[in-house]
Amino acid sequence: MSRSNLAAVVIAAALTLAPIVAKPAAGMSDLIVRESKRNVTETIDALAAALEAKGIKVIARVDHAAGAKAVGMELRPSEVLLFANPKLGTPLMQSNPEIGIDLPMKALAWQASDGRVYLGYTAPDKLKARYGIKDRDAEFNAMADALLRFSEVAGASAK
Repeated sequence: MSRSNLAAVVIAAALTLAPIVAKPAAGMSDLIVRESKRNVTETIDALAAALEAKGIKVIARVDHAAGAKAVGMELRPSEVLLFANPKLGTPLMQSNPEIGIDLPMKALAWQASDGRVYLGYTAPDKLKARYGIKDRDAEFNAMADALLRFSEVAGASAK
């Protein structure tokens, strides 16, 4: 089998298994999901502006739909924003460096099949539990409060 055929088989297998492997069990998501009154781009724009206004560094913005289009595929609007506040993240990494795989924080805005737009981010209490960090309650509480406020400023409300 040629290298390109093998690659195609591996990709096809991964795409076939991805929904089975990657999808969390019902009710087991670590995401806090809120519906947005804005479209995907406006939601991420508003979130980025709110974060930057508070001195939180926006690291990157990823437009998944644009990436899909670049390879001839279709995807409803979907964008991720990566952002960091070292004053909160550094103490968490001092307690358990493994949390660095989930930092900087990320927020995902996406358009669902019904046209509604959602904003989701990993629940700080889930990160706390995942990494067994017991000595940083103040940081996790500050993170949870800030993410809630920023999501509201971005136009998102309880789902």
